[in-house]
Amino acid sequence: MSTLDWLIAPFHADFVLRALGGGVLVALVCGVVGTWVVIRGMAFLGEAIGHGMLPGVAIATVVGAPVVLGAALSAVAMSAAIGLLQRRGRLSYDTSIGLLFVGMLSLGVIIVSHSRSFATDATALLFGDILAVRPEDLALLAAAAVVTCVVATAMHRSFVATAFDARIAHTLGLRPRVAQVALVGLVALAVVASYQAVGTLLVVGLLLAPAVAARAWAARIPAIMALATMIGSAAVLIGLLVSWYGGTAAGASIAGAAVALAAVSGGLRAVRDAVRRRRRNGPDHASSGRPAASSTESLSAAVRVP
Repeated sequence: MSTLDWLIAPFHADFVLRALGGGVLVALVCGVVGTWVVIRGMAFLGEAIGHGMLPGVAIATVVGAPVVLGAALSAVAMSAAIGLLQRRGRLSYDTSIGLLFVGMLSLGVIIVSHSRSFATDATALLFGDILAVRPEDLALLAAAAVVTCVVATAMHRSFVATAFDARIAHTLGLRPRVAQVALVGLVALAVVASYQAVGTLLVVGLLLAPAVAARAWAARIPAIMALATMIGSAAVLIGLLVSWYGGTAAGASIAGAAVALAAVSGGLRAVRDAVRRRRRNGPDHASSGRPAASSTESLSAAVRVP
């Protein structure tokens, strides 16, 4: 069997081909949203929302409602509660997230523990079942991708200015509070859209790893998003191939491939920077080379404010 045949053979199966299409759409959503998650340091929020979906999914399963609807309602409720606690309480942002994270997860486990028939659905929720993606799931993922791109494009200046300095964003009329709510909403949408593929335990890896890998090679935010989408898509392809030939869980293989690509990307960037410093400055002046652009420089370059 040639290399090309080896790569193509798994995708002769319709369910694997649908899994690839769904995974690429998830990679697009996570590439766009994950870039902001990395820049803004919102990884804990993504993980909390992922686990916070469990009560909604459990209730939806018990009453026979669509699981995605339960997950979405639960994610929205948790996002709103986080914002409410932060605005009206004396708790810090991460403390509010932590308390709600534990509370929602506990509630979900309590509901699951009272339903013996829930075990299979809980496994799919936690670890994903991308090989079970249906045509209607692809339609929902496509809609999520469109919404993500539209909101990210429309709110780009507000997102950048808010990340750089919320006071400046307010002075410029860019409404930082609205931007924060919209960004939290995008994180919730990405988590809900992705759990079918990799589950709530692994969704943070797909949100973070491609964006981290992309930041090693790009400075401007749109470029990071595009590169993160491509890296995420590559992780989906690699993960499905590993799952097919190695008999491993598809969701975990995809998330593992994404983390591995981030590690390889970081290592290659470190080697390239070291070689460039030696060539330009010599061994005695290796430390004087120009450092990679900081997040502040990237943000200030990405927004054009008069």
